[in-house]
Amino acid sequence: MASSSKNPLLLLSYASIVALWVGSQTVDINYVANIMILVTSILYAACHLSLTLREEQALARGEVPPKEDGDDDGGDDDDEEEEEERPQYDTLRAVDAMQFPLLGSASLFGLYLAFKYFDKDTVNLIISVYFCLVGLAALTSTFGPVLECLDFKFLRVEYTRSVSVRHPLPKFIGGESPWVWKLNCIVADILAFIGSSFFVCRYFITRHWTMNNVMGICFCLQGIERFSLGTYRIAAILLVGLFFYDIFWVFGTDVMVTVAKSLDGPIKILFPRSLVEDPVSGRLDMSLLGLGDIVLPGFFLALLLRFDAHVAKLPVFPTNIHASFPKPYFHSGLLGYVIGLSTTLYVMIVFEAAQPALLYLVPACLGSSLLCAFVRGELKELFDYSEEEEEVNEEKEEEEVEENEMKKTK
Repeated sequence: MASSSKNPLLLLSYASIVALWVGSQTVDINYVANIMILVTSILYAACHLSLTLREEQALARGEVPPKEDGDDDGGDDDDEEEEEERPQYDTLRAVDAMQFPLLGSASLFGLYLAFKYFDKDTVNLIISVYFCLVGLAALTSTFGPVLECLDFKFLRVEYTRSVSVRHPLPKFIGGESPWVWKLNCIVADILAFIGSSFFVCRYFITRHWTMNNVMGICFCLQGIERFSLGTYRIAAILLVGLFFYDIFWVFGTDVMVTVAKSLDGPIKILFPRSLVEDPVSGRLDMSLLGLGDIVLPGFFLALLLRFDAHVAKLPVFPTNIHASFPKPYFHSGLLGYVIGLSTTLYVMIVFEAAQPALLYLVPACLGSSLLCAFVRGELKELFDYSEEEEEVNEEKEEEEVEENEMKKTK
């Protein structure tokens, strides 16, 4: 049964993220412990946020959320507004999963060539502008809901404004009606945007590692929350492909390491080994973990958590990210991730060389989830579980065809 109380582990994960971000600026925290606790907290929080995907999948199947008292007066207009305000989610297809390592390789090698043949500062400037724009949206989307949780009525005051602009084209090519923009937000969203602008501007000006980490953490939270791998099969295809991708680009060439060290952008989370600056370079000695080593396994863990919710028959409407239900697949997958990441750090320290994290994370995550399914006797259910939009729409069309045929026979 779902519980209406708050999930203490979810609240603890949020608190850990904030505490480590603040504490690592003033206290020498062991960087291995910092990495393990921060990344685990990010994954736990982001995967639970992804439970909201179940509502989107239910709506795609044609399910209608139960209306509360007083909701009937709004009519279709309210439904249209809710549909516009609802966050958009993406689902990976099998062909995308197979192409992903190839496209990733092309992008990685393209960045390598850019840093090799063009001015490094210019390349970093262009990339920084892009990440700042994307980061502004990610930070606003992260901070907004946090502010809404505060028990202040003024934060929920709604602000609506419509702006119309005359179409610049002649009437005979579609310039008859004006363009209309409608802004609909609450005070919490406005304050979140202002706060996000401060973080983004400070990052752009200073390139400080703390601002880098704020943006990186928000990218992880938003990415995992809004993306579905579709099925376990697709997830396995993607992870296995990235397993070989990571090995090749780290062990086979210097491309991955060169790009990671040259690219000055929030594509990694930085962990200071010591707060004492190097007397020669004037910089802190940093360890780093790429966002891909968090987000990509995070997609997989989020899929396992939603499968747990499916097996537990957790109510879809309304989605409660604090709901209490059995999570054997998520916990086993998260344990596998922790073991894989620990192994990565151990090998990195022993051999004093960069390691492809997915070399250890992929077998650990896939192996732990498959072992859990085998022990529970649910291998078929795990492989049959699907969140693919196309499959959902096809099933809906088949049902409509069957209904029409039945009507004709009657």
